[in-house]
Amino acid sequence: MKKSFILPIMAGTLAFAISCGPKTTETANPFLTEYPNEFDIPDFANIKYEHYIPAIKAGIEAHNQEIDSILNNPDEANFENTILALDNAGQLLNKVSTVLFALNSSDNTDEMQKITEEAQPLITAHSDEVALNKKLFERIKQVYDKKAELNLNTAQERLLDDYYKNLVRSGALLTDQQQDTLRQINQRLAALELSFGNNVLKDINATEVVVDSEEELAGLDAAIIENAAAEAKNRGKEGKWVFTVNSTNRLSILTNAENRGLRERIYLTYTSICSNGNEFDNSKNINELLRLRQKKAQMLGFDNFAAYMMDKVMAKTPEAAENLLYQVWKPAVNKVKQEVAEMKELAGFDIQPWDYYYYIEKLKAHKFNLSENDVRPYFKLENVVKNGLFYIANRLYGITFTELPDAPKYNPEVTVYEVKDKDGKHVAVFMTDYFPRATKSQGAWMSEFKGEYNYQGANERPIIFNVGNFTKPSKDTPSLLTVDEVLTAFHEFGHGLQGMLTTAEYRGQSGTNVDRDFVELASQIDEHWAMEPEVLKNYALHYQTGEVIPDSLIQKLEASSKCGQGFATVEYIAASLLDIEWHKTPMPAMHDIDIRKFEKQIAEKIGLPAEITYRYRSPYFRHIFESSHYAAGYYTYMWAEVLDADGFELFKEKGIFDPETAESYRKNILEPGDSEDPMKLYINFRGRKPNVDALLKNRGLI
Repeated sequence: MKKSFILPIMAGTLAFAISCGPKTTETANPFLTEYPNEFDIPDFANIKYEHYIPAIKAGIEAHNQEIDSILNNPDEANFENTILALDNAGQLLNKVSTVLFALNSSDNTDEMQKITEEAQPLITAHSDEVALNKKLFERIKQVYDKKAELNLNTAQERLLDDYYKNLVRSGALLTDQQQDTLRQINQRLAALELSFGNNVLKDINATEVVVDSEEELAGLDAAIIENAAAEAKNRGKEGKWVFTVNSTNRLSILTNAENRGLRERIYLTYTSICSNGNEFDNSKNINELLRLRQKKAQMLGFDNFAAYMMDKVMAKTPEAAENLLYQVWKPAVNKVKQEVAEMKELAGFDIQPWDYYYYIEKLKAHKFNLSENDVRPYFKLENVVKNGLFYIANRLYGITFTELPDAPKYNPEVTVYEVKDKDGKHVAVFMTDYFPRATKSQGAWMSEFKGEYNYQGANERPIIFNVGNFTKPSKDTPSLLTVDEVLTAFHEFGHGLQGMLTTAEYRGQSGTNVDRDFVELASQIDEHWAMEPEVLKNYALHYQTGEVIPDSLIQKLEASSKCGQGFATVEYIAASLLDIEWHKTPMPAMHDIDIRKFEKQIAEKIGLPAEITYRYRSPYFRHIFESSHYAAGYYTYMWAEVLDADGFELFKEKGIFDPETAESYRKNILEPGDSEDPMKLYINFRGRKPNVDALLKNRGLI
């Protein structure tokens, strides 16, 4: 997942609002000076809660002055004095907001939540004031109307188009009264989205599954059990085991717990998050969000919010996205029927949703003599990172990673690296933050503390970070990853590479500021290298003996890789279709829709097998309700998988480390950002348009 923290008034992706704090002190505000280090890394050690609100206000004031300078320029509007000037404006506000929003996701203390709640209206109101500034729109329109005369290159024309169309999409053509209504909608949406995300974090932390008997823990990894005992002690339940429903605990129990009752408890507890009528219930948030999003879309000339969101990406329409999903849906459902029949034969009873992970593992053991516990000892996190992620980046692009132990970091668990190119030049700063915390949101993501900028040789290099929630080390065992966690690490690193290696000229086009159904290409194609034998033999070393993973185990991994793909594909597509249905279905104005009833109706409509539920139920579907960035856009992972599966076929044909193919991929996919049409960039790399065949083959659906 790629998270965007830049301001919504800029030409790139949509953003999330952040920061502010209690009263100021006499301490110098680190945001208002240059950071005291070589690479402009945020001065985390000296940033205090009380620094944010003054810095945000200063950033808003500075941005307003920059906008005024553009508007009061007596010269005729052109690309440089209007579009480029606007693209470079707002850097102080962006400097503060990227830090605070990053911490709001990865170190979200009670203080940070209060800060965010105070800051959100400030940021949203300011964004609206810029987006709905009629004089600014008129000046941009002057440039837009004469673009044919300006001899702009492709990147400049795309940047101009983005600014013009984004302001139109933000309400520039509405009447004053309509714009006032839109401002109110945006303020309320920002508050609801913040409330939704906070509810998910709080309910996951508050919810617990308590185990009294050690016998119930049969099959679980020792580190998981040890951490559960420590959690019980922390919660005043020493002698028992307490599991929260974070991804590490949940997936470990569903995959490995021999006790079916424990699997059922963890499953039902997780799927009831934020929907059990308590203070964290997100039902009302969802209903109001959907109604306001619908109203906003219709005000801006679209039938529904799904149409509004897809209008500016590769898919263009909800129908195009659904068409792709249904091409994969039918063969995936057929695969599920086969999987369920095989699992039922092993289990001796009807498979329920809480049985699927467990019996897929049993099926792998039965058919391929393989279990997750066979391979986890070879997936030590440090080796996955240094001998896996960094190894392929070096082999493909010649870049190197050197740890900076004394560099600033926002949490002690963060590791910081300097990235250098093959010629020794500085490329980027890269940070990793891989373990779960009570203050960290679920999932995994990539973002940046600083973007890249290369106009006329400026050569500002980025600061990129990856965040995960991987299995923590225990007293006696290092962090040993599951196959899924390994793939997630490669996935987020792929996003990171696009952020690190970008060479776009303009801020609004750099790195991952691309169409949201194109942004997952770089992340998902990177996953393919994870299970390649040549790569596995470099990073998959037994944590106790140092033994390289044997060929027999690699062969089993390959043979079993398609086992369970029916389940994985169906639960993902079901969530994607649910997302689209939520955002294209007319919302009643006077009463709330029953969330579970709606989900059930969509499940029946699409023919969701009874043994599977949505990957995310609506009350904790953070992708689509915590912000608008992925709303009506969860399908994009599948859209991008068509590209990544098809694209990796070229590497397979030429060699997975073929220098010419790697150079073409870097030049056409990783470096350009949004400076060219994404389909043209893909064709430049691949030599033709993609097709769905490689995806179906990779997932074992044909």
